[in-house]
Amino acid sequence: MDGEVVALSRLVPDPAARDHLRFLTCGSVDDGKSTLIGRLLHDTGQVADDQLATLERDSRRFGTAGDQLDFALLLDGLEAEREQGITIDVAHRYFSTGRRNFIVADTPGHEQYTRNMATGASGCDAAVILVDATRGVTAQTERHSRIVSLFGIRHVILAVNKIDLVGYDRQVFETIASDYAAFAAGLAFRSVTAVPISAREGDNVVRRAPRLSWFEGPTLIDALENLPVEDNRLSRPFRFLVQYVNRPDHSFRGYAGTVASGRVRAGDQIVVSPSGKAATVSRIVTWEGDRTSAEAGDAVTLVLKEEVDVARGDVLALPHARPASVERFSASLLWMDDRPFTPDRAYRIRIGGRTSPVKVVLAEAEAGAAAGLGLNEIAAADLTLPSPIAFDPFADDPAMGGFVLIDRETGAVAAAGVARKALGQAGHIYPTAEAVSRRDRSRLNGHEGGAIWLTGLPGSGKSTIATALERKLHARDIRTVLLDGDNLRHGLNRDLGFSPEDRAENVRRAGEVARLFVEGGVISLCAFVSPSVAARQAVRERLPANGFLEVFVDAPLDACRARDPKGLYARADAGVIADLTGVGSSYEPPSDPDLVLDTLALDPETAADRIVALLESRRWIPAG
Repeated sequence: MDGEVVALSRLVPDPAARDHLRFLTCGSVDDGKSTLIGRLLHDTGQVADDQLATLERDSRRFGTAGDQLDFALLLDGLEAEREQGITIDVAHRYFSTGRRNFIVADTPGHEQYTRNMATGASGCDAAVILVDATRGVTAQTERHSRIVSLFGIRHVILAVNKIDLVGYDRQVFETIASDYAAFAAGLAFRSVTAVPISAREGDNVVRRAPRLSWFEGPTLIDALENLPVEDNRLSRPFRFLVQYVNRPDHSFRGYAGTVASGRVRAGDQIVVSPSGKAATVSRIVTWEGDRTSAEAGDAVTLVLKEEVDVARGDVLALPHARPASVERFSASLLWMDDRPFTPDRAYRIRIGGRTSPVKVVLAEAEAGAAAGLGLNEIAAADLTLPSPIAFDPFADDPAMGGFVLIDRETGAVAAAGVARKALGQAGHIYPTAEAVSRRDRSRLNGHEGGAIWLTGLPGSGKSTIATALERKLHARDIRTVLLDGDNLRHGLNRDLGFSPEDRAENVRRAGEVARLFVEGGVISLCAFVSPSVAARQAVRERLPANGFLEVFVDAPLDACRARDPKGLYARADAGVIADLTGVGSSYEPPSDPDLVLDTLALDPETAADRIVALLESRRWIPAG
């Protein structure tokens, strides 16, 4: 073996001249993943003498291979893993041969840790899926294969391990390879290469084994060296995900992030997605100084010539190849939460650098999943967001189309997913950039535009305070518009009822009207019950970062009942109104409003004065 290691090392050229392959290993518990990677590291000469001495000591203490080295211990770094004999975390290792550099992720096989395996799949070019020759293709093998396919891995090596335990039987290998090929025919793989190996004995891993002379295919390392590396990020359209708005002082505003795909040059015209605003790249800034261009993988700060609104989560693209702007899309989900999916639970989506509330409607469970959606199961779903996002399908750009769902109650990652296609609108429809910016309109008006959102129970005093506020602002030459819930239901929203879905749509439409006025430099006074926290948050996220104020008009239910200015509570008590908020349906008060108005303690004029003071402090309007 020493001679073989020397021979390999003599083949190694300058590492910079070799390409890189990222692959993961996965399979059921005890299929031998960690042992295989340890064998690869050892047999390619990557294990230093001190590591080998430690391995010999650990093999005597923890090993499962008798007097032989237990190569799995090279990777099982957690004490819990060594005690249980399973891989829990994702371990990354690096090794090289004469032809290629490798980054390998050893991922968990136990069903409980499949979510970690999904994490390891992200960014890999290929997968080595292990099958125990004594057990054949299992349900976990099929689950891992579906996950590998879901996350865009297109090249698979099926390593039929422990072939020594079945006496190097050719028929056993061919039966397993045939069974897997039949199953994998329904997945999106471009190549599947089956290889018989014994990771513990080293047969057909790096060196050929006389006991496998009947196998005419490659060794595992040969198969890995000959897999195509398909990094097509440069050939994709330019995408720059804004991660941070860098403004150290008034003289500099830059947008920091990493070029996800394509390239950009100083002087290029770009558009901001999803808003559609156009600008020109004036500088490309790095720690080493300005550059004339940047390409996929480069972390840079882009400076734009024009003053346009760009926020964290926006995407910069070239005008002729921009992402779609969508609110609904189909996706495939891998459920990663111990709690099963339920449609009434609130979720948030993190996609392309943006985080937003999302409504998830399960379409159907894919093959192998039980009814509904539980831990480690895969399903198709339709996702709806409250406002448009820049959208590319995962197949076109993984950096744009991969996402996670977050349980809003627990903050835990509930699912990982890939976007499939836009729904309900054409992918070639883009927002039209306005000719006059919001800043220009604010300068002309002499004040900022924004939405003041008054929320509270029916009868709490929202409309009365909004009316008083409008009079005060009008007297100071402030441009305003009053949007009242009842007024909109007589016109724009007259087709809506009072189901939870219709209430959310009522608020969404009102928020869109408010947004148009805000973009025009007008202060929108919005008086809506808007009982849902999620619906109000969706309106906030649709507006500029400093363009929304949530005012909680706080009055206890008994006080609202006593006032009952429109007779709503009386009709609800008589059974005429079934879904009045506070009686037949719930109200979710704000947890962190910008202002709370206690209408038991404040009259409408004083409450309006409190809002005026807030507007002055936020510099929406000049001080009186």
